[in-house]
Amino acid sequence: MKEQEIQKIVNTQRNYFYSHATLPVEYRLKALRRLHLSIRRHEDEINEAIRQDLGKSSFESYMCETGLVLSEISYMLKHTPIYARERRVHTPLAQFHSRSFKKPSPYGVTLIMSPWNYPFLLTLDPLVDALAAGNTAVVKPSAYSPSTSAVIKTILEECFPRKYVAVVTGGRAENTSLLKQKFDYIFFTGSQAVGKEVMRNATEHLTPVTLELGGKSPCIVEKSANLKLAARRIVFGKFLNCGQTCVAPDYIYCDASIKDELVAALKAEMRRQYGESPLSNKDYGKIINEKHFHRICGLIDPAKTAAGGSSNPKTLQIEPTLMDNVTFSDAVMQEEIFGPVLPVLTYQSLDQAIRKINSMQHPLALYIFTGSKEAARQVTARCGFGGGCINDTIIHLATSEMGFGGFGESGMGAYHGKDGFDTFSHYKSIVDKKTWLDLPMRYQPYKSFNNKLLHIFLK
Repeated sequence: MKEQEIQKIVNTQRNYFYSHATLPVEYRLKALRRLHLSIRRHEDEINEAIRQDLGKSSFESYMCETGLVLSEISYMLKHTPIYARERRVHTPLAQFHSRSFKKPSPYGVTLIMSPWNYPFLLTLDPLVDALAAGNTAVVKPSAYSPSTSAVIKTILEECFPRKYVAVVTGGRAENTSLLKQKFDYIFFTGSQAVGKEVMRNATEHLTPVTLELGGKSPCIVEKSANLKLAARRIVFGKFLNCGQTCVAPDYIYCDASIKDELVAALKAEMRRQYGESPLSNKDYGKIINEKHFHRICGLIDPAKTAAGGSSNPKTLQIEPTLMDNVTFSDAVMQEEIFGPVLPVLTYQSLDQAIRKINSMQHPLALYIFTGSKEAARQVTARCGFGGGCINDTIIHLATSEMGFGGFGESGMGAYHGKDGFDTFSHYKSIVDKKTWLDLPMRYQPYKSFNNKLLHIFLK
């Protein structure tokens, strides 16, 4: 798509937004209902598209993508009328007689740029929040997941006119052209490197942004943990979508005294969930492209591979791989893995683990498995991270009742449910001052009595 066409889309949406068509709550609800129906109607096509792009089974596609989008829409259909109301707040006595309130208002024309690893979920979820808040949206799905991008385009063009929701497909040229435009809000999900570029371009127009990035999310296994259950839940969270999940446990950081037992439990669980030949498992997916396939293979040290390690270049598949005796200086610990490779590192004390984690970039997620409430409290209070779980992995992002977002290098801002509505809304603070009474104390000439009143009111 040419830059002139992109600019025309943005201008058309801005004119449409200023027609105030998107402001009525009922208009927003009708839009969400249309989207919900269209997704249900195209469910088989969505599953097939995700299978082509990432090799996911229909079960996993619905569990981790389509079903979560439908759930977010259902949540917003129920709650948007409440979220869109003015909210009255306390008025101080000095402003008697007035009514003070906060009024949620949409930003306007928003840009939503999504990644390839959960191409349907991470495109449609923020769009749902943007529409619930009353905005228009330009959607840019990833060029690396073309089949899913095509289905998204079909669904959105079926539901909405381009002046309300527009889909821009393509690659780097289209991204560059989009970021040159003046948007009222930008929502980006992807890598830290591209996130920095998005933020640099946004500063040109002082455009507010939400950045959902990534990082090396630690999974602490404390010595009091239920190791068999921990292994089961870690294997699920790590190897879901072949490890191509922004909140997947990037590495295990466990107490040295239980490391061997944990490694044995992890091996057993990997066999139980994926079988003796994972690459023959019809429900096991693939790496998105050759570039990432070779990058991930390069992180695997055969000398430290405790399980898995095999790959198939023709199908772009890598076995669930467990690495033992890893140190923080190994290649696998120098970048976010974003693949089915799980290194195991050890610590001597929980304090040491907390200090080490805090010395690194803030992760998007953190997980701790423990039977000790005190250990859980220490880690969740003292470590900096976006969100996480105690005695589980990744499920914290699967609820509309909690915001999902990063912290520090792993991103800024949050979405899902009320947090998503707030992200795409500006809250105007308004005082409605009544005219039947006017307190004279603030006006000149200043008087001694008024000064005493002022000190009574403002203290």
